[in-house]
Amino acid sequence: MAGTSLWPLSARAARRLQHDTSTRQAPEAGLTPASTSTLSMAARQAYGELFKLRIESARALLRPELQRAPASAGTLLVADCIDFTELLIRQDAGRYEAVVAAQDRRLEALEKSAERGPLRDYARAEIRLHQAAAQVAFQHEVQGAWSLRQAYQLMQATSQRYPGFLPARKTLGIMQFFIGSLPEGYHWFLKLLGLPGSVALGGQNLRAAAQRPHDFQPEAQIILALVQETYYKKADEALRLADRLVAQQPDNLLFSYLLISLNKRQHRTDAALAAYRARPTGPAYLPVAYLHHMAADLLLYQGQYAASRRANQQFLQQYQGVHYRKDAAFKLYLAAWLGGDAPAAEQYRRQISAPGRTVVEEDTYAQRFYEGKLPLNRVLTRARFQLDGGYYREALATLRGFTATASQPLRDRLEDPYRRARAYHGLGRLDSARLFYTRTMALGSKTPYYFAPQSALQMGYLCQTDGQLNLARLYFQQVLDSPKHEYKNSTDAKAKVALAGLGR
Repeated sequence: MAGTSLWPLSARAARRLQHDTSTRQAPEAGLTPASTSTLSMAARQAYGELFKLRIESARALLRPELQRAPASAGTLLVADCIDFTELLIRQDAGRYEAVVAAQDRRLEALEKSAERGPLRDYARAEIRLHQAAAQVAFQHEVQGAWSLRQAYQLMQATSQRYPGFLPARKTLGIMQFFIGSLPEGYHWFLKLLGLPGSVALGGQNLRAAAQRPHDFQPEAQIILALVQETYYKKADEALRLADRLVAQQPDNLLFSYLLISLNKRQHRTDAALAAYRARPTGPAYLPVAYLHHMAADLLLYQGQYAASRRANQQFLQQYQGVHYRKDAAFKLYLAAWLGGDAPAAEQYRRQISAPGRTVVEEDTYAQRFYEGKLPLNRVLTRARFQLDGGYYREALATLRGFTATASQPLRDRLEDPYRRARAYHGLGRLDSARLFYTRTMALGSKTPYYFAPQSALQMGYLCQTDGQLNLARLYFQQVLDSPKHEYKNSTDAKAKVALAGLGR
């Protein structure tokens, strides 16, 4: 599993697709017969099982290869992918030290290996990137930063030495793009590490890796589609790809995860829940607790409050990590509160304050809610979840029950026009959406809430679609200039990528 593997939980491609593409790959220019640029058949088969999140099957397939060729770059890479994937999905802190130690041993073996060629160099960079991700995920941020620097330099050198080796361009492109999209506040740190990012160059490398056959081409195609969906508002390609992959491999849990996640993000709740219920299950698969957290959100959107509570309780029972716990407690509170169970709601509200990390924005939002002690408005909250679920007409009907007055909290007076704008936007009534986005920005441009910056972001996208590029630039810059708010990092990243696409 390549460097970004399951860190952002992007999906992998079908084993059959990998076999078809890798067998057509031409030898790299300048390689000797002893050089290696592709995975062995056994490593490829193990990788295919890993794609499906059948971890033990992947290990069993790789075991003879580890005995036959223990220093093979491809074998070491796939072995590391298996350990790394299991660590990040289970979030088992008790396994962290052993996984990092095994990564160090693999890197030492690759350093001493007589094997030459791009796959060896690529494996070194990928394993180092896995290590960086693990270190950051388990709160060793300084070590993770330096591991990321090493991974970047190794992958850059591999790409320069073997310009036709597309897997290196895939991972280099991913790093370039995401480093390039980071908000301005991170630039001093990236400069200190010597990590140059470029949205444009990263996109070019990703596209090159997605367009031509190699062992990891389907992965590059998926990641490119996810980038297009997240940052360029082009969801159709990603949804088509996810649908096709699940149809080709209905026994692939990772592909099902991708389909659920994409449909959820595109406000297609019914389709997301259908994919969740159709996902492959059983003891052969690595448990993915986060799937239940996603399902809890989807059920909350539909107003199935008791079912949403059960799904989040299942998530918390299975999950071993530190992230999303505050978010889960907040969603449990909301489901109980909206469902009329006041005692349970108060119990869940207190759970938000339990010690825990607030690195992900959802946990930060939950903690701010708890500390702010400002009651939520029931009408606006119900409308919010209907909008998140893609139920735009129902949300407008709900919002008719809210009337803004001067005595109401500013947050509620801001949320009302923003929710109306989102409903009209979802229904394609763009003139009404612009009107309410503009009202939100006029009222809330200096406030510490996300409603005005999100309105500016959406106005930028609308102007970009209409060809009003100068006006789009102004709106995207307004996002970047906004005060700190709950979702500033992700909102700023989207605005920054959009500005780069317009040619600042």
